[in-house]
Amino acid sequence: MSAIATLLVANRGEIARRIMRTAKSLGIRTVAVHSDADARAPHARFADQAIRLGPSEPAQSYLDIDKVIAAARESGADAIHPGYGFLSENAEFARACEAAGLIFVGPPAAAIEVMGDKARAKRAMIEAGVPCIPGYQDDDQSQKALMAAARQIGFPVMVKASAGGGGRGMRLVERADDLPEALKRARAEAETAFGSADLIIEKAVRRPRHVEIQVFADAHGQVIHLGERDCSVQRRHQKVIEEAPCPVMSAGLREKMGAAAVEAARAVDYRGAGTVEFLLGEDGDFHFLEMNTRLQVEHPVTEAITGLDLVALQIAVAEGRALPLSQDEVRLSGHAIEVRLCAEDPAAGFLPGTGSVRLFDPPSGEGIRVDSGIETGGEVSPYYDSMVAKLIAHGSTRAEARRRLVTALAQTALFGPASNRDFLIDALGRADFAAGKAHTGFIDENYPGGRFDPGPAGLAETAPAIALQQHRVAIQAREAAVHVSPELMGWSSTGHLAASARYRLGEDTDTVTVRREAGGFAIEAGEAHCRVGIEEITGSRARLSVDGMRKDVKFAEDTGGAVWLAGPVRTLRVENLSLARQARETGSAGGRVGAPMHGKLVEIRVEEGTEVSAGDKLAVLEAMKMHHQIVAEIDGTVSAITAEAGQQVAADDLILEISPAEA
Repeated sequence: MSAIATLLVANRGEIARRIMRTAKSLGIRTVAVHSDADARAPHARFADQAIRLGPSEPAQSYLDIDKVIAAARESGADAIHPGYGFLSENAEFARACEAAGLIFVGPPAAAIEVMGDKARAKRAMIEAGVPCIPGYQDDDQSQKALMAAARQIGFPVMVKASAGGGGRGMRLVERADDLPEALKRARAEAETAFGSADLIIEKAVRRPRHVEIQVFADAHGQVIHLGERDCSVQRRHQKVIEEAPCPVMSAGLREKMGAAAVEAARAVDYRGAGTVEFLLGEDGDFHFLEMNTRLQVEHPVTEAITGLDLVALQIAVAEGRALPLSQDEVRLSGHAIEVRLCAEDPAAGFLPGTGSVRLFDPPSGEGIRVDSGIETGGEVSPYYDSMVAKLIAHGSTRAEARRRLVTALAQTALFGPASNRDFLIDALGRADFAAGKAHTGFIDENYPGGRFDPGPAGLAETAPAIALQQHRVAIQAREAAVHVSPELMGWSSTGHLAASARYRLGEDTDTVTVRREAGGFAIEAGEAHCRVGIEEITGSRARLSVDGMRKDVKFAEDTGGAVWLAGPVRTLRVENLSLARQARETGSAGGRVGAPMHGKLVEIRVEEGTEVSAGDKLAVLEAMKMHHQIVAEIDGTVSAITAEAGQQVAADDLILEISPAEA
């Protein structure tokens, strides 16, 4: 046995911090690695030591094996934990660690190699007697062979990349006529994503559940499972909500699936933590899907119901120790549900979001756990995965866990980049999910077209943001005044004055009338009206009453006239156009045109001296494989251009400046 003294975590974000927390609790020194984009990231600051790998692009930093091994040598680390993603399922990396005399906190390279190739894995599982979906996984990759196999299997079929996962290189094919195009696209996608165009074909299973079994194996011949997780709620084959145990699992079915997962691990001489994934049909039959040879994103739900620290178990096995419990000693208690909080815009087809985090205020409470990789003032980079945090709720029953998670999401504020917070609240409240009936088609059935649009917000939802902003303006006015009683603010001999302003919410604008009253504001917009009382404000948290009903919210405001508000079901950004114009005219916004996110400046459409109007297109930025238009916020003349087309820019880097037009 070899005790680990210093552990390098070859990852970033929430999983890097989560691994380090356990390592530190065990008295192990921690080392972080980071790219240029992550130089001040939370995981880099949390570690005992942080080492730069290279530029922001993953290929030049987190995916560079030689740089990671060099960082381990420089730091004196004797072990490396790969987390998930990046190099976690790279057999070459596992071998490089071994060659460098480093403990790899993961399975043997040979097991990674077999299970990383869907065709090889399926052949190994068939040989081991693990139930598999009927399909084709042979070496002959000719169009003729694949077409013939699909016809023999029978449509519909799933076309999958042999060398990878995560939904890339995967196509559902309903008819034979659609197969040639599906094969072409799947090959191209597989080649780009995994460097291999090899495919497998499987019979499509209708309305299945995606159920996975957590396995653990040590170097002493013991292999156990820790129950299952249901990961059926997926978007584009990417998991969104995970829970444990599976809502339809019986003791008998768990025993059968657990035994099959253990046999799968034994078949490849596995060691450490792994997950064997199955498709569970409505008839109760299950079939091997793949094995993830690493720690899963959703491992916290298993930790919640077993009371075990899976990272601590990984470290123990890596040190050569035996697993501290047998299969008979595994106990499952209660229910746990996890959601992935992502910087993405559900209303725009879940396009990834990037940029500065104006506020991140996570929830707390009984049975709630938050694993996060961001913080207020940080950045969501375009170079990495859009997931920024995970929220996990544990309860004595599934209903209790679900209620706790909905409440926790309602108490979560993420302002700056768009997020899927509101979508997650909505999904958890859908009847199918609440009843435990979700399958892999849940999102397609509940959100046609793959979009979530909650519709326009009413005045009762936007009024708290307007009131909080007006309250701040009133306080500033009182501080600037001389010997004026708070009760007299906004008062005239004809009564309390009413102020009108134009507000924008998304694409809509409306004229709002605000009248100050004792303890709050009366707000009107067209025929709608409500009263907002302000009871207490502490930092970014406020306790309000809206038409007599108490409401606790989290909010943030900028000097440009915008207020972000996290309410019970909706995150809002309300902009006071009058204040925004004042900010532009005083030079606090608009004249300075910066990059909205990290990316490549594809085009600059203006020159010095060009006269522009608000809304004119100034430049085009490429980020996250998309083009983003940068437009003028004010009327004026381009006075300086500080960047060039083709240049890589970071968020807020200055691109050009506009001198405001004279009034």
